[in-house]
Amino acid sequence: MLYSFGQVDPVVSIAPGRVRGRIEQDTAVFLGVPYAAPPFGENRFAAPAPVAPWEGIRDALRYGATAPQPHRQHTLVPEPVIEGEDCLNLNVFTPDPGGPRLPVLVWIHGGGFTAGGNASPWYSGCRFARDGVVVVCINYRLGAEGFLAIEDAPPNRAVRDWIAALRWVQENISAFGGDPSRVTVAGQSAGGVACAALLTCPPARGLFRHAICMSGASMAWAGPERVRALAQALAHELGVPPTRAALASVDPDRVVAVQDAAVARLSRGSEAVRMAFGPVVDGELVLAAPYDSIRRGVPSVRLMVGATGEEFNVTAAATPGGVDEARLERRLGRMGLGPDAIAAYRTSMSGAEPWRVLGQAVTDSTFKAPAIRLADAWAGGGGSVHAYDFDWRTGVGDMGAVHCLDIPFAFDNLDASGVEEVAGAAPPQALADAVHGSWVRFVVDGQPGWEAYEPVRRPAMVFDETCKVVEDPWQLARTAGFSAGRR
Repeated sequence: MLYSFGQVDPVVSIAPGRVRGRIEQDTAVFLGVPYAAPPFGENRFAAPAPVAPWEGIRDALRYGATAPQPHRQHTLVPEPVIEGEDCLNLNVFTPDPGGPRLPVLVWIHGGGFTAGGNASPWYSGCRFARDGVVVVCINYRLGAEGFLAIEDAPPNRAVRDWIAALRWVQENISAFGGDPSRVTVAGQSAGGVACAALLTCPPARGLFRHAICMSGASMAWAGPERVRALAQALAHELGVPPTRAALASVDPDRVVAVQDAAVARLSRGSEAVRMAFGPVVDGELVLAAPYDSIRRGVPSVRLMVGATGEEFNVTAAATPGGVDEARLERRLGRMGLGPDAIAAYRTSMSGAEPWRVLGQAVTDSTFKAPAIRLADAWAGGGGSVHAYDFDWRTGVGDMGAVHCLDIPFAFDNLDASGVEEVAGAAPPQALADAVHGSWVRFVVDGQPGWEAYEPVRRPAMVFDETCKVVEDPWQLARTAGFSAGRR
């Protein structure tokens, strides 16, 4: 703890007015602080608008509203859905609002760009604050509200939300004891993809100096044909023209309710874990050829990228009709694997049930291959990048090193609600110390504690009961030649 607050609720002054937080675990916590106006009414399907100033002191004691989304658990992360229109909000965790300027971690939640929010207990930033890092967790528009391409509305509204939040940090974080020149942007799953998008987003240049892409690094952005087709499908389901005025006349909850049906109309049965909504190529925020842009020279941003060992393996166990050897070969072939690659998977996983082999291939194509591609491009463009693989396997069911498992380790929140159901009753604190410590070091100075990645030896930190650097741990994923998941 850097500062003793006593029993006084902390109050800080930011551009729109003063906000009052509360003390939790010796941390000053400010919840539900708006960084943009509510994106409804005249702001529906518009770029994020400025926050209206307020008089007096505004309480920031409770989590703010989440973006409209289905009322169901989307991932293993407990993320409550909170009703309300003021959903463009953020939470700040700081050890000392009046202290020296500290490095800042801006967290972008996952959820497939259709679900999630910043109110999860897994995202509490108190342990980062304990270690001298100010944490900002943001909400943003999801699904059609954030990403649907509408001809007479600005594209990539959610991307604009991320940029607006980062600009808010530049303008206001010093009031919370943060240093606006030492910002790291980080996210997991869809949040990792968001960070990847920001790497080559021209308006985001200079808003952060480090980036962490956890279990999300794909830069295969949707092109014009796909986004037009999705807009037509959604408008068809709603029974309105695909215009901003017509879509804005529909209640947000109804838009959420028909999103799945609209996506199903476009489904092609890919084996990849697709996100129907997400960044779309517009030439302004999202570039058509991001890897080419990176290879021409990267900005002075240090990057960390990685994945868990068995992200979506267990989902293959629920394949309707099961997976036998013949079906395994057919499905691997549809993923773009040739006979040699299929044989390599069979050899490397000799004795494993066919569903496990299929699940590993889905994990590799969806998460590891894009991470390798981004790391290769970043290093090739002259940038600094560190790679990691989270291989610790939970003993709960058949999940193994499953998607989202590394989040409470990175945040050092093994005691948070919902962690035991995923990580078991006694997850190793020593591993949390190692992962969280690496994240803290990276936020502080861009050096997590192991050698940088380069495209010859490809060293990466493998986090497990025993942590060690391994050369080219994802060789199979790298050489398989996946074509699945590319739009």
